[in-house]
Amino acid sequence: MDLSQLPASPAPGLVNLVVEIPAGCRNKYEYNAEAGVMALDRILHSSVRYPFDYGFVPNTLAEDGAPLDAMVIMEEPTFAGCLIRARPIGILDMIDSGAHDGKLLCVPEAGLRRQGIHSIRQIATNQLEEVAEFFRTYKSMEGRVTDILGWLDESAVPALLERCIQAAVTQAAATQAAVTQAGTVAGDQASRCSRKPS
Repeated sequence: MDLSQLPASPAPGLVNLVVEIPAGCRNKYEYNAEAGVMALDRILHSSVRYPFDYGFVPNTLAEDGAPLDAMVIMEEPTFAGCLIRARPIGILDMIDSGAHDGKLLCVPEAGLRRQGIHSIRQIATNQLEEVAEFFRTYKSMEGRVTDILGWLDESAVPALLERCIQAAVTQAAATQAAVTQAGTVAGDQASRCSRKPS
């Protein structure tokens, strides 16, 4: 599963979201880019389960050094590796182990029941608090210090998304430059080694 050519945003107001963990699941899967598959990372404590399908926006880079996290409210859980075109409606703003770690909350583009939802103000307050509490609980069980800063509405999404897309572009360019430089150095060394002594 090569995600390198998949745009973070397929259309204005939408993101491509790759599900890693279906709602209700205790198994924490993570996408392994090197192998191109979903890999089991760990199993959560029995008292906590993911409240929504959870994954990431490909070809983004958040402040924690990983792709931008995203959740999507589905009628039924999907599966690890499922690609969903989704509309971000807000951000769970949080600090995880000292790094800013905002998580998009989205609704699927497909399906009639969520078409009218464009803001977290349309989601029940207790449902939003359950999501925040999930992250508080499971992170603390792992001994990580987490600070939930609160929910940001959809107006905060474009700036975060653009920042994460640009960070990924910058990282990819730096990686390509390093590979090119390494190839040039290796070529020079091979050339010197193959020369006949004068």
